[in-house]
Amino acid sequence: MQESTLNGQLSTSNSPLQRFQLNVERRRLAEGGLSVKRWVLKKIAIYGGTFDPVHHAHLILARDALETLGLDEVIFVPAAVSPLKKAAPVASGELRLAMLRAAIKGEPKFAADDCELRRPSPSYTIDTVEELRRRNNDAAIYCLIGEDNVDRLSKWHRFAELKRMVHFIVLDRRGQPASHSYRVIDRKIDISATEIRTRVASGRSIRYFVPSTVEEIIRREKLYQE
Repeated sequence: MQESTLNGQLSTSNSPLQRFQLNVERRRLAEGGLSVKRWVLKKIAIYGGTFDPVHHAHLILARDALETLGLDEVIFVPAAVSPLKKAAPVASGELRLAMLRAAIKGEPKFAADDCELRRPSPSYTIDTVEELRRRNNDAAIYCLIGEDNVDRLSKWHRFAELKRMVHFIVLDRRGQPASHSYRVIDRKIDISATEIRTRVASGRSIRYFVPSTVEEIIRREKLYQE
């Protein structure tokens, strides 16, 4: 069994809830093959998706997750081609990454990672989790997913291993009661990438749907015009 020395120790200043959460995390990491000597305090979330384009609903829910869960960092990971989606993204990986970086510029706890764009296809979430775990072996990893992914979550590659390695958090912008047991970050926001692409193609404004820096890239690169 691999041994991991983790940042931070349990102290009497921790609240009962914090002590409970840290104890749960220690057990989870032990199930994943790590012998934990100290308590995990660093918390990182992976937010994967096509981000075609990234928009304000993505950013607002990421901020909600950051604050609600007490995360140290949210890492946006644009997908190359999702193994469970038939349609490929409209914009190239390079441009979707550029839009993400433009959208989160100046946000010290947001980052964008191109690991899935660099990886040969097909690229799976568990590959990303394993890569980030190698870089941050002292971190608890959360996986932020959209409500539309919940029904097919069990079909994800090596799901039995994955669910022992991460905390799944569902980002729900429908404003409806959840039909599953995963923790939910919910805020009703009626914005979608599909609508944004449709508006661009029909010559309508996308102001307030996306950050101005993202809108500038869309216009400059003539994205979504067909």
